[in-house]
Parts: sequence; structure tokens; C-alpha cells
Amino acid sequence: MKSVINAKTVERNAKIGQYTTVGAVIVLGFGMYTAYAYPDWITFTFVCMLIGFIGSQVGTYFINRWGRRPRPDEQLTANLKGLTRDYTLYHYVTPVSHLLVGPAGVWIIEVYYQRGKIIYEKKKWKQKGGGLLLQYLKLFAQEGLGRPDLDVAADTDSLIKHFKKTLAEEDIPPIQAALVFTDDRAELEPNDSPLPMLRPKEMKEYFRRSAKANPLAPESVKRIQDSLPQGIDIEK
Repeated sequence: MKSVINAKTVERNAKIGQYTTVGAVIVLGFGMYTAYAYPDWITFTFVCMLIGFIGSQVGTYFINRWGRRPRPDEQLTANLKGLTRDYTLYHYVTPVSHLLVGPAGVWIIEVYYQRGKIIYEKKKWKQKGGGLLLQYLKLFAQEGLGRPDLDVAADTDSLIKHFKKTLAEEDIPPIQAALVFTDDRAELEPNDSPLPMLRPKEMKEYFRRSAKANPLAPESVKRIQDSLPQGIDIEK
């Protein structure tokens, strides 16, 4: 398997995460100080706490993706190592963050960092359990699970728009998506989830089975790979 990554994006966004997190901690600390030292400064204290909270969420977003090792791209690349050279894994060089193209087809890989019990029920993905610690993490150290279906829909639309610029209409492939949960403490209960819910170590076998069940023709694989970005900012 070949891997392509936009190294400059990784480096830039890792720095954004670091600086934003440090700044958020400073602002939160200052807000707590003014709440104690100057109790009449209610509005000022509230603004500091709000800015600090928003900054912590932004910092968490960037650190989860680009500042924590192993990064998502590193985890995906390591766990898909061993697929044939017909596969190419793209990180941050297409309209979606992680894209796999090969005999198994075209797959958007949506990465999630949540821990606790992740359940699909009543047509919704939910995060349960974890007690007070999980509730704290949701506020300050962990993103919410959100709506994976909306994430996939938005990324699929972006990718199709890209392919419409680079491929003939009849050459645009079906777009598939998988949800990958990278935290070992996540307990997955997919039930009847319309999207596969996988751990990193399960991906390689899953895509191998997909390639056997519904393979994408080699000429289509090459045509799609040739249409994807290749630039000086990219390491192979």
C-alpha cells in the first residue's frame, strides 16, 4: 500500500492546537483569578471563561487530529500496512481527511476519538457510560460524538464535487465510508448501523473482504488515483 500525506498541513495544525490550548488555559486561569479577586467584574469574568472554554474546544479539535501521537494518519497507515500496492491511502490531500482508494473501492475513513460505549440504536449513534469523568472529558478534553451520518454526507458531497472536476461523469465511483474509533477504551455496539464501525486493527481484513465481494476494476482504480492531487507539498 502507498501512503500520501500533506506534511505541511500536519505541522501547521499541530502548532495551532498547541498555541490555542495554552492560550485557553491562560484565559481560563485569568477568569478564575478575577472571579476570586474582583467579584464585581462579573461580565469580564464571564467573557474570559467563555473565550477560554471555546479555545479549549478548538485546541482539543486540532490536538486530537494533528498533535497527539500516534496521529490518526499514523494509526490508519500502520494498521492498513500489508494491503497490496494497488491501494493508496491519502491523508489531508483530498477534500476529505482520510481516503482509501484501491480494489475495495473508494472509502472515506471518518476517525473518532471518543471513549465509553458507542452504540447505534433507533437510527442514531450515541455515546453512553463513563460517569462523571466522561462528562468532564466531553466539556474540556474530548469532542462530542456528533452526527457521523452528517459527517459522511458532507464529505461524500465534497468528494463527488472534486471528482466531477477531474473525471467523466460515468467514471465517478460509488463512495463508501467507514467509522473508525481509535481509542482502545471505546466499546462498540454497531447493531444495525448503516455504516461499518471499526477499530483500527479491524480495517485491513474488512477492506480485503470488501475487495473480494465487490472489487473495483484495476483501470478504474488507476483512473481515480491519477485524478487525485499530486503536489510539491506532499510526501510519499
